[in-house]
Amino acid sequence: MRTITYLFFLLVFLILTTSEILALPRFSVRSGGQCIDCHVNPTGGQMRNLSGWKYGKNNLVMLQASDDEFESSPMLNENVSFGFDLRTQFLAKFDSVNKRSDFQNMASSVYFGAGLSETINLYARYDFTQGYYEGFVSAHIFPDNGYVKIGTFAPNYGIRIDDHTAFTRGGMFDPSIGGFNGWPFTPNYTETGVELGFYISDFAFITASSGSPAGQRFVKDPSYTASVQFTPQVSDEFSIMAGGSFASWKKGFAPNITDVTSFSGFGGVSFAGFTLLGEFTQAENLLFKDSTSSALMVEASYKIIKGLDGVVRYDMLTPVSGNTSKNISGLVLGVEFFPYSFVELKPQYRINTEDPKIDNNMFVLQFHIWY
Repeated sequence: MRTITYLFFLLVFLILTTSEILALPRFSVRSGGQCIDCHVNPTGGQMRNLSGWKYGKNNLVMLQASDDEFESSPMLNENVSFGFDLRTQFLAKFDSVNKRSDFQNMASSVYFGAGLSETINLYARYDFTQGYYEGFVSAHIFPDNGYVKIGTFAPNYGIRIDDHTAFTRGGMFDPSIGGFNGWPFTPNYTETGVELGFYISDFAFITASSGSPAGQRFVKDPSYTASVQFTPQVSDEFSIMAGGSFASWKKGFAPNITDVTSFSGFGGVSFAGFTLLGEFTQAENLLFKDSTSSALMVEASYKIIKGLDGVVRYDMLTPVSGNTSKNISGLVLGVEFFPYSFVELKPQYRINTEDPKIDNNMFVLQFHIWY
């Protein structure tokens, strides 16, 4: 185990001292674009559109597949496409009681997209590992490609980083509260309802949605979520992003809790190959009744060479405002390696810093293949 830890820190040291360090941001911040530029879902994540598929095949990876050797496409015909995400992890725990390793099947999602007309699109997703479904119809009937979305989908809140263990997304499972100790936005959290999305040129993206979480029909009033994101074009080498989100639920996620409200502020900057993302979110009655909880996420990323990026992320959770003794924080050190088209290897070393006397760090190696 010590050998693995030593090799990992050596790798991180080499990354941080490489002379040609560049940054891995969320790709939209790096390019100065918006989620819809690469994804079927206007609010990002999951299935890639043809532009995003080509970017992942050719621009993101160290060695790209040649169409001369093997021609490929996500299009089944002119208007119908498919995709998938498969994620498997190797885990190694370094706590003082049990030093163990194991494998975990994280996700096995399949996607289906169809253009029903020039303005109406159908999207569906099913994850065989987690057993959850997402599907909606979006009609781009408003100016500047604005849309109305109807169906089952993830509400648009904050920054959608792909690691749900960040407290701003889902956090980790905590037996003391009978659920996750972060915000409810885990990969399998969806609501059934309607969402409106509006673009102000390339400068701003505004969404508002109302829906019911799974299993809550007629239990309480629908939830409400709104978000605004600004992406002003500064220059080809410098881009910024800033925004905020709001969400409210009449029925809480912990037992005997009602009237949950949450606010988030987030932003990002990318220049000279360096990217920094940050989000702070605060909620009333989220984890405990009559209490305020908050979470912080800060992520810095560096692109070493094409297909190899270094990532450092800091997470902090304050379950009860004013009681810092219950704070939980952690540091994630890792790399994202894209050796070939549609293949990603993501080694991470996770340092939990809630109490230096507690030895509960972890090494994670995730294998990700997508299409």
